Formats: sequence, C-alpha cells, structure tokens
Amino acid sequence: MTIRMIARLDIKGPNLVKGIHLEGLRVLGTPEQFAKAYYEQGADELLYMDVVASLYGRNSLLDIVARTSREIFIPLTVGGGLRTLEDIQQALRAGADKVALNTAAIRNPTLVQDATTRFGSSTIVVSIEAIRKPDGHYEAYTDNGREPTGVDAFAWARQAAELGAGELLITSIDREGTGEGFDLELTRRIAEAVPIPVIACGGAGTAQHVADVIVHGKADAVCMASLLHYHLIKQDGKKRRAGLEAEGNLEYLKSRRGFSKIQGTSFPAIKAFLGTQGMICRQPAGETVHA
Repeated sequence: MTIRMIARLDIKGPNLVKGIHLEGLRVLGTPEQFAKAYYEQGADELLYMDVVASLYGRNSLLDIVARTSREIFIPLTVGGGLRTLEDIQQALRAGADKVALNTAAIRNPTLVQDATTRFGSSTIVVSIEAIRKPDGHYEAYTDNGREPTGVDAFAWARQAAELGAGELLITSIDREGTGEGFDLELTRRIAEAVPIPVIACGGAGTAQHVADVIVHGKADAVCMASLLHYHLIKQDGKKRRAGLEAEGNLEYLKSRRGFSKIQGTSFPAIKAFLGTQGMICRQPAGETVHA
C-alpha cells in the first residue's frame, strides 16, 4: 500500500485561513499560491474545505477550484456546503475529482447513497469531525466543528461505509491545529471498523506524528495543514511574511500554545522521513530529512 500525503487548505471567502480546534481563523494567504507550492513539492492530493459554507448555506469555492484545476494535476477534493446532488455536480464540473460531505450527510444519510450511485464511490468522501467526550465516546460534529449532533462517530463511520462512501476523512477537533499529534485511538478504531480507506486529519506537528498515525492509527492517508503552512510562510520570502505580520496573524498563532509544538516542514522532507521508516511513498528529491 502506498501512503498518500494530502495538503488541507481551509478557505474563507478568497483567503486561505487557519485556526486551532477549527476556531479563531486567521488569514494566511492566497489558496492558489499555497496549492501550487504543495503541488510542486510533491503532494499526492489537495483538499479544499470551505469552512464557513454550512454557516452561510453555500459553497463559494467553485472559482478557486476552476483556477486551481487548470494548473495542478493531482486529485483535488472539495468540501463545505455541498447539500444536494446538483451541488456535487457543480463542484465536479468546476474541476474537483472528489467531494467531501459532512453536515448534509449527517442530516440526510441517503445523500451519501444517492451520490455514490450517481457519481461513483470513488468520488464521495464522508468527512467526520469528532470530539472525545469525558466518558470516552466520540461525538460527530457538523458545521466545521461548531454543532454537536449526538451521533456516535464510530457508528456513523460504519454507516457511511455501508452507504457507499469511498473514503472517510477523520478530523479530531481536539487535536486540530495544536501540533500535539493525531488522535490515534479515533483513527485506529474507525480504520479497524470499516473496509474503506481512512484519511487522518488534525494534530500533525512533526513528521514523526505522520508516521505514528500510519503505524499506530492505521491510516491509509494523512491530511495536513499547519505543519505545511507555517513552514511555507517562513520559507516563502520577506514580502509574504511582512503582509502577514502586518495583519497580526503570525503573532496570534505564536501566542497559541499549539504553535510552538509545530515543527513546520515540507512534503519532500516528510516523505523522505517516512522512507527511513520503511513506508512506501512517492518520493520527490529534495530536502534534509528530519522528524
């Protein structure tokens, strides 16, 4: 099995944004610029997530998707605010290869079945955002982690697979943006419960965390944001950094406890590190190996 490395780009309006626990969103730059950089670094896939789409009842990514798909030739998944088969079709026509469903799928599970029947299982990803409760169970949340559902995350994962989803994107809200590592129990239990690929998301702070979620979390793919974004910002020239510092975004991120735990790195470095651990990954040449 070849492990896939995926860049997650959370988008609000025209901007790439990032927060912690899916909250406190701050602008980092232009999504197309980051997407192009990750493509050139050797990303296996990209995920575009409209993080306010469900709040406003619409997905505003189609223009960004269309521009990106003309220059980037790796699989592109689009999520956020996709509520109907027509919404999915529009995203695919704009250039997406796959769509990620969360809020609409939990509210209307038959949407998953209808979508896979019409577009094929390989096109449909069910996104599960989960929080661990004090009693140890995991609850699925919707609306970019804002709304509790009362739905058990493991039960929903099994149901989504039965309905025909081709993959599951599992995000730990507790770990998201913290750099403390993935929730290995959450990912592992779902991976062991379903016969479809599981993508781990939320918590990567080092390349070792990526290796851990593959080995101990049994993930088939790993989706990363902060780990990549902060490295790119630091490496991408004074002009971009000056603009971000003027907005106060880097100072905000540095003030949060998670920022100091994130050892920013790149796709070549991550893939090289995984190679030293015996994991099969497409390996661009490039940078120094570090964990």
